[in-house]
Amino acid sequence: MKRIPKPQEDEYAPYAIMYIGLLPDDELVLAHLQDNLQMMLDFIRSFPAEQLSYRWTEGEWTIKEILVHVSDDERIYAYRALRFARGDTTELPGFEQDDYVPYSKANERDIEDILAEYSSVRQATLTLFRSFDAEALERAGVANGHLMSVRAAAYHIAGHELHHLNSIRENYGAG
Repeated sequence: MKRIPKPQEDEYAPYAIMYIGLLPDDELVLAHLQDNLQMMLDFIRSFPAEQLSYRWTEGEWTIKEILVHVSDDERIYAYRALRFARGDTTELPGFEQDDYVPYSKANERDIEDILAEYSSVRQATLTLFRSFDAEALERAGVANGHLMSVRAAAYHIAGHELHHLNSIRENYGAG
C-alpha cells in the first residue's frame, strides 16, 4: 500500500485538525480509507431501516443524510486534490454543506443505493490518490481561502469520515 506522510498543520485549514487529528501518523491513510469503508458499510447495515431516516434531534441530519454528506464532501476534496496535483493554481471556492443536504433527497433513497454510491466514490478516491507521485502529493492550492496540500486532502477525507462515524455512534448508538 502506498505510504503518504501525514501533513503538517500549515498544509490545511485550522478547522481541519478536528478531522486530520483522528488519524494516526503511520502514513497509511489509503489503508485507513479502505478499511474504514468496510467498517462503515457493516456498521450502517446493522441499523434497522426506520432508524436510518430518523433525526435524533431537531435540525440534525439523519444517518442517510450523513452518508450522502460524507460522499459529497469526499468528491469535493478529491476534486480539489486533482486540481492541485495537476498544478492548477486557480483558487477554489468553498461550499455550504447545509445547503446540499435537502437537495440530496437522501431520506427518499434506498440505503443500498446510498451505500453503493458511497463505495463507488471511495474506490474512485483510492484510485486517484494511488495515481499521485510524491511530488504531486506535496503540491498545494487554495480552497475556501485556505492553503491545502494534496496529501492533506486525503487525510481530510479519511478523518471527516471518522468524525461522522463517531457522531453516528454517539447519537444513534450501535445498529
